[in-house]
Amino acid sequence: MTELQILFKEIDRVKNESELRSRLAPQIGEYFTATRSGVFFFDLLMNDSRFIYTFKIALSTEHNPVARYLAERHAPVHEEMVTSPKTWQIICPRPDHWHVMAGPIVNRGQLVGVVGCTRKKSMAAFDTENLADLSAICLHLSVWSATVKSAQYRGGQGASLITVLTPRELEIAELVAKGKTNAEIGRELWITINSVKQALKRMFRKLEVSSRAEMVAQLFTVEQHSHARK
Repeated sequence: MTELQILFKEIDRVKNESELRSRLAPQIGEYFTATRSGVFFFDLLMNDSRFIYTFKIALSTEHNPVARYLAERHAPVHEEMVTSPKTWQIICPRPDHWHVMAGPIVNRGQLVGVVGCTRKKSMAAFDTENLADLSAICLHLSVWSATVKSAQYRGGQGASLITVLTPRELEIAELVAKGKTNAEIGRELWITINSVKQALKRMFRKLEVSSRAEMVAQLFTVEQHSHARK
């Protein structure tokens, strides 16, 4: 069994995001001889105030060509594919991020997470073989996201869909269920229409849905299931 196949087996054994970060991310870093490595899901980052500002910058499609490539193509990329070394040094001046490689975690056609590796200036740049291997790893992580992670969200392992929403988002969901428009929700909660729209985008991403009707249906199903178990 190759090292890559061992990683595939490890992904299959992982039960939650904590194990991905603590066990799998270091193994991915070791496989690619990376200075730093990580596996990140956007829904978790957006709920962690320690990371919101940092990752909004790091994953900005406007300023970061690596992030833009990921968002547009859903394919692994390293910095030399999208920019010059001089420009990259301006975008990301950290010495331990001189070389960067990132790959997409995709669920239902949407980019839901990223696998990232970095190397120092003194190390070799990532190459096409690295990209091919990362593509295979990302495929397995995308399958994991579509099965294990989604099952957790649906209450399969004790984490209900409702718990991934903030109290404010639950208020918005309740008003959506009542048929309220964005403008009506904004007036009732004393927030702008744009704030409502942005909140709904986050909620759709967290719940892995693409419409208001699908969101309400999922939340209603979970709530009914919760009451039935009581």
